[in-house]
Amino acid sequence: MAKVKFVNEKVTVDVADGDDLRSVARQNGVPLYEGPQKLLNCMGFDAVVVITNGPEHCSKRGFLELVLIIAHPLLSLNFISNDEKNLRLACCVKIYGDVEVETHPPINWHGDKFWG
Repeated sequence: MAKVKFVNEKVTVDVADGDDLRSVARQNGVPLYEGPQKLLNCMGFDAVVVITNGPEHCSKRGFLELVLIIAHPLLSLNFISNDEKNLRLACCVKIYGDVEVETHPPINWHGDKFWG
C-alpha cells in the first residue's frame, strides 16, 4: 500500500497501487475544486495538483494530459508559472508509491518563468 499525503489539507491516506489521484481525493473528502469550478468543471480534467514529493511514483504524463493542460486557459497559466514537470491533472495520475500532493497550486504571476 502506498501513502498519499495532501499537504494543504494535512490528510494522509493509504491507496492501492494504480489508484487515480482524483478518486483518492474525492473518497477522502479532499476538495480539488474551488470557487466556480465546484459546479463548472469537466468532472476531472481541470483538477490541477502539484506533486511535491515522489513524482517518480506516479504514472508518466500522457499526451492527452499535456494537451489538456496547455489548451485550458487557466491551466496553461499554472503550467507556465509553476514547475511544469510536477504539475499534473489529478484524474490522469496513477499512484504507485508514496507521494505528497499540493492541491490548488497558486498562479505565480510574478515568477521568473512566467515572464521569461
